[in-house]
Amino acid sequence: MAYYYLIAQLPYLIYGQDTPMSSVQFKSLCQSALSPRDAALLELCTLDPEPEAVRHEGEEGVSYRDLPITTVSPFINGWRTWERALRLNLARYRAQRLGQEGAVDPPEEPMEAGALAKTAMGLDSPLEAELFLDQARWNAIEALQGFDYFGVTTIYAYLLRLLLMERRSLFRPEEGFTAYKGLYTAIMAAASGLESGGSKSKISIESGEPK
Repeated sequence: MAYYYLIAQLPYLIYGQDTPMSSVQFKSLCQSALSPRDAALLELCTLDPEPEAVRHEGEEGVSYRDLPITTVSPFINGWRTWERALRLNLARYRAQRLGQEGAVDPPEEPMEAGALAKTAMGLDSPLEAELFLDQARWNAIEALQGFDYFGVTTIYAYLLRLLLMERRSLFRPEEGFTAYKGLYTAIMAAASGLESGGSKSKISIESGEPK
């Protein structure tokens, strides 16, 4: 289904600039313009690849052990798969730093997720790592969106970009180190749920990103 009027009036988004509207305002705008089915999927357009993830017994956080629930939107499915792979690769490199080789077994696809995670973990500044990862997320959303410019996929991609822009606003220098430290720690400290003993350790991955 095409949404020419809604999409044509949306301001162009540029990563690094201020948001023209909040994600909440955008979802409110969409509610009356989208079909009920398409509008319902807006709640699944989050930076967390599995916002409704069920914690397994004994785990303190979301492990992303299971694949995200499949939706009727190939774009949402692709985004969740990509972000899950990125987070699991981040967890793997974090575990390796802590001497927990093999504690996390991320998926092989998409291949760039492993390279992005490795680069981010090698950066000296936590803020630099966060900005690097969010730029990569922005690029992934653009690639997954494709060329259906007036379809619902464009609306879902727009919402995800707004969420990334809102997240970036938390990293402004005037907010100080404390403003982003919690977000960075939540994503990168994937070994907070390590179990002791001879069995393979489990990694608990918490997300501090907005949903």
